[in-house]
Amino acid sequence: MTLLVCPLSQVKAARALHRPSHLISLLSPASPVETWPASGPGEACLRLAFHDIAEPRPGLTAPDAALVDRLLTFAEAWDGARPMLIHCWAGVSRSTAAAFIIACQRAPGRAEQEIAQALRAAAPYATPNPLLVSLADTALGRDGRMSTAIADIGRGADAFEGALFALSPR
Repeated sequence: MTLLVCPLSQVKAARALHRPSHLISLLSPASPVETWPASGPGEACLRLAFHDIAEPRPGLTAPDAALVDRLLTFAEAWDGARPMLIHCWAGVSRSTAAAFIIACQRAPGRAEQEIAQALRAAAPYATPNPLLVSLADTALGRDGRMSTAIADIGRGADAFEGALFALSPR
């Protein structure tokens, strides 16, 4: 059971190398249709459009509870036999938040701090979107521990974009 995370620019290479069964695309609502990767053969695909913001702002689309529910429902259907690939524009914030959320969902007994530390070790630049994490924290009944764990690892190293990395939920 492997979660793969990368920026949009590396989706094609990651697919060719790892043959994921599931793809999660997290891009801006203004992203042109041709920017969104099409689902591949035998690949389930979820597209979520929202801005990478830490709190709701006028004129921007913030993640909300319904979006998090769609993410969790999609991830719940994944059998883990083949990797799940998660990407956003840069592979730094939205996608790392989604990977953290899914890892927490898949390992309800694993400490949030441990998962956050594994994320930081795999991707020193990871800066998970705090609003997305907070909404999932509530949905998963983690009583603020997910948000605390992400706050504790702090902002990641500066990076123009991330690189392909793997995170194991277990």
